[in-house]
Amino acid sequence: MRSSGSVRVLTVRVGQMIDMLVGMAVTLLARAVTGVRGEWQGCAPEARPRVYFANHSSMGDFVLVWTVLPPALRRNTRPVAGADYWTVNATRRFFADRVFHSVLIDRNWLTRKGDPVKQMTDALDADASLILFPEGTRNMTEERLLPFKSGLYHLAMARPQVELVPVWLENLNRMMPKGEVFPVPLLCTVTFGAPLTISAQEDKSAFLERARAALLAAASARAAAQ
Repeated sequence: MRSSGSVRVLTVRVGQMIDMLVGMAVTLLARAVTGVRGEWQGCAPEARPRVYFANHSSMGDFVLVWTVLPPALRRNTRPVAGADYWTVNATRRFFADRVFHSVLIDRNWLTRKGDPVKQMTDALDADASLILFPEGTRNMTEERLLPFKSGLYHLAMARPQVELVPVWLENLNRMMPKGEVFPVPLLCTVTFGAPLTISAQEDKSAFLERARAALLAAASARAAAQ
């Protein structure tokens, strides 16, 4: 007869196996639907804490970044996402907590109890990487990028040694336009640009403009490679 401790261990292992299989299913589905591929133009994939910051045009953006990472990096990379969206029901909570291991941020500063920057630095200090969208919301305009919010700056100041990798996502907003139910067959690409770090005396506006320029440079590198 199994002891209660053995049963608990078995239950945990079964749960971990389910989580892993669901994660594999997500990556396979993302590849099948979008044909997504990753292009490492400005750096190579490395197993160390990094912040991948990307343009944001759809709810599937972080899934594509997560999908194209090599498996060893994917297992240790956590998207930063809004708690208001990912905790609204049990299904979303399962994917946020068990599959993506998301860092969930309360975006309402009036009800917020934790410090979002500390949540992110805690993850980096535990050797995880992060996927972050500095525009703060989906870009539904004709502009290539919205102005960056200050979160990326504060995170960079808190951990200035951590590389910030610009990541340009192309075609996802055209493949799944707002209001459409079925995707349009277009090849999606995820282009990783040249990493940057913050300078000791760099002010917020200068840093955010430099980070924004680095992301646009990743887009240009993708266009030049075509």
